[in-house]
Amino acid sequence: QVQLVESGGGLVQPGGSLRLSCAASGSIFSIVTMGWYRQAPGKQRELVASIIINGGSTNYADSVKGRFTISRNNAKNTLYLQMNSLESEDTAVYYCSVLEKVLGRTWGQGTQVTVSS
Repeated sequence: QVQLVESGGGLVQPGGSLRLSCAASGSIFSIVTMGWYRQAPGKQRELVASIIINGGSTNYADSVKGRFTISRNNAKNTLYLQMNSLESEDTAVYYCSVLEKVLGRTWGQGTQVTVSS
């Protein structure tokens, strides 16, 4: 199974930037896709961005297109989410997640992102 450790969350002013990191370990060879999800208070968890390991195709939620960028460092087995032009609506707990071939979806512990002046 894959283990995920997220970092990089925090408090930022509107218009600011943050970069989230997700270090993967364990059965990384079994990963099909990696992605970032978020859950705001009182709302359902939603997909923010994802990347297919074989080929690198990416997918973004409409609300973050042009502001967020998902990327992966294969050598470090680390997934990133660069978040620019942050808005108060981006405030949420952000979760790293991977989809494995056999075991299905695995989640990280989550990291809080708060956008406020």
